[in-house]
Amino acid sequence: SLLSEEAVLAFEYGYATTLPKSLIIWEAQFGDFANCAQVVIDQFIASGETKWERVCGLTMLLPHGYEGQGPEHSSARLERFLQLCAEDNMQVITPTTPAQIFHALRRQSIRPIRKPLIVMSPKSLLRHKLATSTLDELAYGTFQTVIDEIDTVNKEEVTRLILCGGKVYYDLLEKRRELGLNHIAIVRVEQLYPYPVDVLNAVIATYPNIKDLVWTQEEPQNQGAWLFIAPRLYKEILPLGKSIQIHFAGRDASAAPACGSPYLHAKQQAQLVHRALDIQVDETGDRH
Repeated sequence: SLLSEEAVLAFEYGYATTLPKSLIIWEAQFGDFANCAQVVIDQFIASGETKWERVCGLTMLLPHGYEGQGPEHSSARLERFLQLCAEDNMQVITPTTPAQIFHALRRQSIRPIRKPLIVMSPKSLLRHKLATSTLDELAYGTFQTVIDEIDTVNKEEVTRLILCGGKVYYDLLEKRRELGLNHIAIVRVEQLYPYPVDVLNAVIATYPNIKDLVWTQEEPQNQGAWLFIAPRLYKEILPLGKSIQIHFAGRDASAAPACGSPYLHAKQQAQLVHRALDIQVDETGDRH
């Protein structure tokens, strides 16, 4: 298509509203390029149904993930979409497996309602050795808004529960397995909006002895899902009357989405994984 994100996305929005029984997908080369179509997102995709009762089932595939490619090729500005979420106006997901993406697109095509679907889809998961699905998961599975711990852990012994979304999950999983940290469980929130409050609460309730609940993301603290999910976690956890501490693990707040240095990127990524897993390291990088 023409290299004019605003024009092309506006065309796809109109096409999707005109043909509601079709699966219309607009994919950005990098999620950051949606910046150039922000007016279409704000004035049509997010609010068109509320303003004009005009439903739209447009799907946006936005490559999003911190892979060391710099500030203009790392972030689809997840925080902007979450800020626009209200009145069940759209769906925002961060799928981590092929089956999840397949079932999300299938659901979008066959369900009897039409809502925009925003997919944060990291490019590196196309080739990640752990990002796989079985044929049974594809043939007989469904889209899961929340995915519980996949390794065999004794939930009674888990004292630290990590919540996350997107490709950072695999960094956490590999490091947790490497160090044998069996007191830590990792839960994926695959759908951020509509917020799966009942499903997530049910999963958290299966871990009766957690002391720390950690939201982990690759994005800086002022970006990503943290400012969206933090008040929801406090709202649900505090009334339980348990001494559970809620923590953030991610990059420090930043004016830019990402740094431009591969070395600094790798250092920041390691630091946020260590923070999430509560691994103490010295300046040489040795664990102690």
